[in-house]
Amino acid sequence: MTLVAILSGAGISTDSGIPDYRGPNGVWRKDPEAEKLVTYDFYLADPEIRRRSWQMRRTASTWNAEPNAAHRAVVDLERSGTPVRVITQNVDGLHQLAGLPARKVLELHGTARAVTCTRCHARSSMGEALERVEAGEADPACAVCGGILKAATVMFGERLDPRVLADAMTVAKACEVFVAVGSTLQVQPAASLAGIAAEHGARLIVVNAEPTPYDELADEVVREPIGTALPRLLAGLAAS
Repeated sequence: MTLVAILSGAGISTDSGIPDYRGPNGVWRKDPEAEKLVTYDFYLADPEIRRRSWQMRRTASTWNAEPNAAHRAVVDLERSGTPVRVITQNVDGLHQLAGLPARKVLELHGTARAVTCTRCHARSSMGEALERVEAGEADPACAVCGGILKAATVMFGERLDPRVLADAMTVAKACEVFVAVGSTLQVQPAASLAGIAAEHGARLIVVNAEPTPYDELADEVVREPIGTALPRLLAGLAAS
């Protein structure tokens, strides 16, 4: 059966109320200083940056977000019996909340739903850490070793997990259809997966409001709203 790989970016989650970061109205364009809150070196060096980061996490739109029609369409495709693998640049966990098995989701940039210690790498839930912040700890330390805690996301200045990236490259090479949805395809090495898939013979489909560097390689480019375009596209793949 046809293996369908889906690379999802921030655009797939905007209908869930989670703003994108690099689009025309993205967070980084509106407030460049906000980028420091998720930059590894700034985060480690400055307690004030960490305190502001914890407040940002506490009020993040992620916690009230629900999967939207696009996330549910991916689940419908998987439940149709079509082999599906999602490679996501998002850290919101909405693919899994929609019902996609976690083993079928490769989180290139980690997850905002967990925290990790920068010293001993102990891992725990974001919920537990935020409860400590609510209780008055402005910059909660690791309960195991006292080290600095951070979200289990890949911050600016950090490398992607090489195992996750290797798995994503394997999927890109093996798939017969590669759908890049809601991604500017500007952040490497994630963006290069679209090119790798095309080079290995996959049908490349780009679903994004703005032009991307990979549009010329694509077999199909869709500019319609993701919430309606992706369900229609994936239903067609399931039927074929």
